[in-house]
Amino acid sequence: MVSIARKNLLEDIPRFLVAQAGIMFAVSLVTIQSGIFDGFTRSSAKLISNSTADIWVASDTMVYLDLTLPIPLANLNVAQRVPGVDRAEALIATGGMWRHTSGEIAPIRIIGFDPQGQLFTPKNLVQGSVSALKQPYTVIVDTNNSGSLHVSHVGDTAEVNSLPVKLVGLTQGNRSVASNPYMFTSLENGNAYLSSGKTSSLSCKTRSGSMDLQCTNVYEQSATNSKAPPKPLSSLDPITYILIRAKPGQDLRALKQKLNAALPNTRAYTANEMLKKTQTYWQQRTGIGFLLALGATVGVIVGAIIVGQILYSSVSDHIKEFGTLKAMGASDWVIYGVIVEQAMWMAVLGYIPGIILCLGVASWTLASQGILILITPTTAIAVFGITVVMCVGSAIFAIQKVTRVDPAIVFKA
Repeated sequence: MVSIARKNLLEDIPRFLVAQAGIMFAVSLVTIQSGIFDGFTRSSAKLISNSTADIWVASDTMVYLDLTLPIPLANLNVAQRVPGVDRAEALIATGGMWRHTSGEIAPIRIIGFDPQGQLFTPKNLVQGSVSALKQPYTVIVDTNNSGSLHVSHVGDTAEVNSLPVKLVGLTQGNRSVASNPYMFTSLENGNAYLSSGKTSSLSCKTRSGSMDLQCTNVYEQSATNSKAPPKPLSSLDPITYILIRAKPGQDLRALKQKLNAALPNTRAYTANEMLKKTQTYWQQRTGIGFLLALGATVGVIVGAIIVGQILYSSVSDHIKEFGTLKAMGASDWVIYGVIVEQAMWMAVLGYIPGIILCLGVASWTLASQGILILITPTTAIAVFGITVVMCVGSAIFAIQKVTRVDPAIVFKA
């Protein structure tokens, strides 16, 4: 029976190639959409993966990693004195406006940390050094964001808000699709960028000879002096997070309760809880997951239609052969097995090139754009299962036609 299935499958090569193209389309669409969703979810918490902290302390109003209110630096000293805390470090994560020397602007995410700290450091540094961030107004960005920021070499300059920027390092793989480009800098520099900028006011005057009131925005530089080095942080300066390393053997749940009690208007999260809270936000509170799932469903439907049509046509073309098998005493299940095996061959031969294509696209996207399309072994196995179900399910239409075959058809002209 195997030879019959293969013969029917390969008898018409153009039809076979059309079927395989449909399956490849479905496999590719489901795999890429799933990979984009998984990669997007992982990249949304990219900042958390740069930290070795056991606990993150944030404002009790935090929605997810990039949406929270600041807390005072004074909380850092309080957290350090909580029993069970081995080390506490501050982290600033806030938005800013990048301005290239050409005048082009772009939104960025200012990440201020202690260059001499132990709980946070940018991963995959390919140029420069973290220690260089101790110099005034120095930053590190990711190579995948260098194009949008128009900087590519150590020593390039720009502005953030109203203060100068000097590039002293580049990382690889710190791009988050869910956030603006990360700009790593020291706490002092980050606080200076946070408090700098331009304020606008509305200036209105009456036109000469008329009663019309003409108003214009007047932009004023903030009081920050771009020539002076950043000032050390005071206890009232705002920070975004406190990173906590627990003492060895410390129960994190108990330590969280102590931190919540000691620090008003804050809430402590383990690193895994921070990760889950951020990923859950993007998965459930935005339409991204629905849109990607919708695209994958369309791929399965299109693939199923193509496979079903090809199998139905193949059975119609070989209806007399199936009638001959019935006349020879073959059971319906034997004939069904031929059709199902034909569908299985289509699934395997369409899946293999499809998954290889997806792996190639994922590698190219990560290398050229820094965008992660995550294709795990679990995803690959799940897609293969979907492909088999799609093809075997499509074979039902062809099986229904064989069920009604009269063995006497072989004796008809």
